[in-house]
Amino acid sequence: MKDPTHHLPSRREFLVNTGRLAAASALAGTAIPYVHAAENNTIQVALIGCGGRGTGAAQNALSVTPENGPTKLVAMADVFENRLSSSYNGLKRKVGDKIDVPAERKFIGFDAYQKAMDCLRPGDIAIFTTPLAFRWVHFGYAISKGLNVFMEKPLSADGPTSRRLLKLADDATAKNLKCGVGLMSRHSRALQELQQRTQDGEIGDVIFMRGYRMQGGGGSAYSTKWPGEPSELLWQIRRFHSFLWASGGAFSDFNIHIIDHLCWMKNDWPIKAQGVGARHSKEDAEGRPYVDQNFDNYAVEYIFHDGARMLMEGRCMTGCNDIYSSYVHGSKGIATASAHGDCGMPSSIFKGQNTDRANRLWTSDVPKDQGDPYTNEWNDLIEAIRNDKPYNEVKRGVQASAVTSMGRMAAHTGQVIEYEDFLNSTHEYAPGVDNLTFDSPAPLIAGSDGKYPIPMPGIKRDREY
Repeated sequence: MKDPTHHLPSRREFLVNTGRLAAASALAGTAIPYVHAAENNTIQVALIGCGGRGTGAAQNALSVTPENGPTKLVAMADVFENRLSSSYNGLKRKVGDKIDVPAERKFIGFDAYQKAMDCLRPGDIAIFTTPLAFRWVHFGYAISKGLNVFMEKPLSADGPTSRRLLKLADDATAKNLKCGVGLMSRHSRALQELQQRTQDGEIGDVIFMRGYRMQGGGGSAYSTKWPGEPSELLWQIRRFHSFLWASGGAFSDFNIHIIDHLCWMKNDWPIKAQGVGARHSKEDAEGRPYVDQNFDNYAVEYIFHDGARMLMEGRCMTGCNDIYSSYVHGSKGIATASAHGDCGMPSSIFKGQNTDRANRLWTSDVPKDQGDPYTNEWNDLIEAIRNDKPYNEVKRGVQASAVTSMGRMAAHTGQVIEYEDFLNSTHEYAPGVDNLTFDSPAPLIAGSDGKYPIPMPGIKRDREY
């Protein structure tokens, strides 16, 4: 379906033809010049959210394989000028010839996203790497402008914004827009093959899965009292991992990749969750009390409709045993999904339930040029744009975000939380986020002691705080 109110077809047809020409060139082993390389067939990119993840995403966007055609960064937006400048300088050093962002296309403020996207043409790409609370706001504007998008995970932390994003995903599909989501495990060639082998029954029926992100520290997930500057709103945005409204907290932001790819191995989403969590570290090394909303350890059990289970354990405590990997247990064998990190190769299949080398039946062997899932996800998105293929990962991204949040809520409330109950909940964590300005109060206000509302399992049972 195409929307006649947007002048997409002619430009889209040009990009399709460019992609075909480039692919033919690659197959022939010869270099065929792009037609109007400085103009029509260059996909322009705007970066909204210039932190570390945004800078990385922009670099990936500007480093797609040559057969996917040229890309160029033309606009940047953030609420922090120093972050934008740092991102620009870093990108300029690494991919300088693909950046054209003069001072007049560097925008600061809560409305900067609009100004950056206004620099694009229908069919270009907007990157969303701000805290998740703003995701639906930016996505809605991109759809109105006829823009393709790439948005970082998680996408939502509560029911109302999850429902809003699902509706926007349908709107984007109706306009034939291409939408990528930064759940890069789905673009790991090793995990793609493992998922196919799992669905083909090589380990039998999937009956149990387990994932671990147990590490030291926690970085900005743990915060001491707001120092009084910048504003409380900007301080919370800068330390977004500390606040559920901005990130879904440490559980959502840190664990969503493993939760997503394990559900993918099962080819299903869980219907409910139960969990536990606690805060053992209550102050920093200098004795200042933590005031954020996170626990420092979680253990969540997800239940699928067929009775299968998935366990996700997360911990951010220095001095403890670190585990960062994921596994799939079947009735005939076990698979290592991620050997290390969110989707670290190799993936492997073993007979029985022990991952001894003698039991190994298969291990992934991925070509070097396909080994980076961050690069793969951008090549896949650009290829879909160039060749006008259906491509919208937002619904799945919302589902992964909701499932992750369902587990977090189960631990925070001490209750069994069902997927539908979470999705239909009415507690919106940052209402009015689309109208924020530099003078706005923060969505969450500290008490007189400088502390923020925290989860109280068994006491606050129908909401997280």
